[in-house]
Amino acid sequence: MKLQVEVLRDLAARVLSEERFRHTLGVADWAEELAHHHGLDPVRARCAGLVHDLAKEIPIKGQLRYARRWNLLKYPEDELSPYVLHGSVAAYWLEHYYGLDDAEVLAAVANHTLGRPGMCPLEMLIYSADLTEPDRDFPKVDFLRQSLYDNLEKGTLACVEHTLLYLKEGKRPIHPLTQLTFDDLRRRQTIGTGSKNA
Repeated sequence: MKLQVEVLRDLAARVLSEERFRHTLGVADWAEELAHHHGLDPVRARCAGLVHDLAKEIPIKGQLRYARRWNLLKYPEDELSPYVLHGSVAAYWLEHYYGLDDAEVLAAVANHTLGRPGMCPLEMLIYSADLTEPDRDFPKVDFLRQSLYDNLEKGTLACVEHTLLYLKEGKRPIHPLTQLTFDDLRRRQTIGTGSKNA
């Protein structure tokens, strides 16, 4: 399946609730704007934004069942906090049932909740656009948006750091992938290996 904005938009509209679909459109719009600004492919960014939450409203037990069936569980925390599974479930679904074959779009969908070490620019874009889309309203969201606009990689690092602080303050578990993502992005900044598009 080739990337077709209208096809993926219609799929998201059919699968998601009205509220979730509104969030999805916000992510897609913001991702497309950031992609234009940073010299990335705006169509890929919009498509990834449109389908990033495709599995979000599947009941948690269903997400866990799919993740087990499709061998998507990689960490003990995946089962302990199954709300983190919807990205990888959606990516698998899109690839194996809809024939979507764009590896970067699939990776962006799969990793938009937890991140991963070595994220490509599109993965960083969707991870961060999900957190900072226009309907989000929390302290420092404007700072994070500006950081992303100024520098995608540094802005993504700020987004991951914000998420870690939020989890720590709420005494919620931190998935090892999110900590590894933070460590990787910080290392990339420290040793200056950030990509030119970032």
